[in-house]
Amino acid sequence: MVMSEPIFLNAPLHDKLWGGDHLTEYGFDLPSDHVGEAWIVSAHQHGQSTVENGPFKGQTLGEVWEQHPEVFGGHPADQAFPLLVKILDANTDLSIQVHPDDEYANQHGEKYGKTESWYILAATPDAKLYFGHTAQTREELAQAVNEGRWDDVLRTVPVKAGDFVYVPSGTLHALGAGIIALETQQSSDITYRFYDFDRPDKQTGKLRPLQIDQAIEVTTVPHQDYPTQPEKIAIQDGTYTKLVHAKYFDVAKIEVNGTTKLEALKPYQIMTVIDGSGKLKVAGQDYDLTKGQSLILPNDVNEFELTGQMTLITSKANK
Repeated sequence: MVMSEPIFLNAPLHDKLWGGDHLTEYGFDLPSDHVGEAWIVSAHQHGQSTVENGPFKGQTLGEVWEQHPEVFGGHPADQAFPLLVKILDANTDLSIQVHPDDEYANQHGEKYGKTESWYILAATPDAKLYFGHTAQTREELAQAVNEGRWDDVLRTVPVKAGDFVYVPSGTLHALGAGIIALETQQSSDITYRFYDFDRPDKQTGKLRPLQIDQAIEVTTVPHQDYPTQPEKIAIQDGTYTKLVHAKYFDVAKIEVNGTTKLEALKPYQIMTVIDGSGKLKVAGQDYDLTKGQSLILPNDVNEFELTGQMTLITSKANK
């Protein structure tokens, strides 16, 4: 099928113990005041985006991926859609956690490990990440964890809106309270919790389960930082900032104040409007864009035009 039309997506929403109601700012109609995640581009079994326009309207992204691989440039029949993009509202601290790499995930029945990245959309003045640890050996890490000496080993990093953080598998981490972030990650929902601040889940009244042994096993020791060097490129009426070129994905920011034409990324391109509004033109057809909208440009799209005053986060899969 020749598909030169953008695929607009609806996002499933996930209540979380740490969630809030800030995702209304991105156009979402929230069912509660503790929504933590909008899975804006997802073909994962735990929450699939649905197509809201065109010939695939009403289908899940996973169905389109499986039934029409040509839309995405072709892929092996057993390959799952590789990326998952979310907007997260950390109204309170997330659990201190870690994700495994592909090899460990495969050994435990999962298709992908979880390397991820965060673009910080908003943050309170005192917002911070929990990111990494100070232990030099796995034994040192295990002893500190088992003795509850988190202040001795946890590293924290202050963040502000506009920051970008790359989080490879094996990195001990958590978003802190007061952060809204766009997360680009491998399509995985596997998390090993170290610590959850001893807080009960309001729905069950019980503490959420921890997976301390697995978490210690998969954490990178000693911690490694992976600083990124954003590269800002001038484009017509705007800027294009390359945020990261990594093993599993590229992530970039497009800022437009006027009209700009760009070549589409291959094999397909994911885009989310994070601020402002405007229009997208593909193959002579205009589409309205508003804050919070997400879409995929299929493989047959070679170029597109953006008009308006808006900022978008865009990504593509590399594996």
